[in-house]
Amino acid sequence: MFDQWDRLQERFDQISTELASADLPKDKRLALQKEHAVLTNLLEQNKKVQAVQQEIEDINEQMQTDDEEMIALCKEELEDLQQKLKIEQNALDDLLYPRSEHDNRNVYVEIRSGAGGQEAALFAHDLLKMYKLYAEKNGWRATVDSLSETDLGGVREAVLHIKGKSAFGHLKYESGVHRVQRVPATETQGRVHTSTATVAVLPEAKEVDVNINPSDLRIDVYRASGAGGQHVNTTDSAVRITHVPTGVVVSCQDERSQHKNKAKAMKVLQSRILAAQVEQYNSEMSADRKKQVGTGMRAEKVRTYNYPQNRVTDHQINLTLKKLDIVMQGELTEIIEGLLEKERVDRRKQSLEIFKDL
Repeated sequence: MFDQWDRLQERFDQISTELASADLPKDKRLALQKEHAVLTNLLEQNKKVQAVQQEIEDINEQMQTDDEEMIALCKEELEDLQQKLKIEQNALDDLLYPRSEHDNRNVYVEIRSGAGGQEAALFAHDLLKMYKLYAEKNGWRATVDSLSETDLGGVREAVLHIKGKSAFGHLKYESGVHRVQRVPATETQGRVHTSTATVAVLPEAKEVDVNINPSDLRIDVYRASGAGGQHVNTTDSAVRITHVPTGVVVSCQDERSQHKNKAKAMKVLQSRILAAQVEQYNSEMSADRKKQVGTGMRAEKVRTYNYPQNRVTDHQINLTLKKLDIVMQGELTEIIEGLLEKERVDRRKQSLEIFKDL
C-alpha cells in the first residue's frame, strides 16, 4: 500500500494544477476541491507518521554506544516516540479507513432490565449510573430523558441522552446483553444469582436522516406517575408515540410539560428508526462486509460483571479486568479503548478505495 504514496502525491499535484485554471467548469471544480481536501489531509498525516518514524530511527542509532546514561535517556525518549507514533498512525488509519458517519453523533443509551426480576432492575440502575459517570469523566452532558423505576429503586427502562464529541463512536459497542453475577440484596441465603439487562445504543438522528409522515404517528397522552408517587401529575402530560408502519413505540413522562415530553419522545423515535434503518442496511451487505466492525446492533451477550470475584469480562474482545468496583464508577476507558482498537484492526481489512484507481 505505502509504495503508492508517491502516486497520491502526483495526483495531488495534478489536481492543484487543474484548480489553478480559471476555465474549469463549476461542477468539476467542486469535485476536484473535495478530492484535493481529502488528499491534503492524507498526505499531511502521512508526513507526520514518517517524521516520527525517522525520529525513532535516529534514536536507535544514538543507542549504539557504550554510554549507559545516554542509552537510558534514549530508551525513555524512545518510549515517548513509540506512543506518539501509535497516536499518529491511528489518526492516519481514521483517514484511510473512515469510521462510521454516525460516530461523531450524540447518543441515546436505552437500558432495560432483563431476566432476574427485581435484581435485574437493580442491575439496570447500576448500569445507568455507570454510563452517567463515564459521560461526566469525558466532559459530556448526560440527562435521563425517560425513566421507569421499581419500588426498590431499580430501573425497568431508562433512556439516557448523552451529548458529547464522538459519544456514539465510543459507546456503540455497549449494545447487547449485559450479565451480572452477584448475591442479590433480596437473597437471604447468600447464593449468587445471574441476572441480565439489555443496552441499546442509538446515534441521535438529525432531521435529514429520518422522514416521518405525521399521519403515520399515533400520539396518546396520559397522566405521569412514578415509584412511590413521585411527581404524579393531575394533568395528562405524559406522551406515548407509536410509529404505525414500524410499530416503534416511545414514551416520555420526565417533563411536566406535554409539549416537552412530545419533543423528547420524537427525538428518541427518530433515533430508533434511524438505528433500524442502519441495521437493515448492514444485514443486506455481503458476507465479508458483515465481518467488519460497525455492522449494527447485536443481541448477544457482550459483558459479564462478576461481583464476588470483582471481575468484569468483555466478550467482544476477550478482555478481563479484576477491578469491577472501579469500572462501575464509570472507569470504562480501558474497555472502550480495547473495543476501539479492535475496530481499527477490523477496518484495516477493508479495501482502500482511494488507492484502487492508482
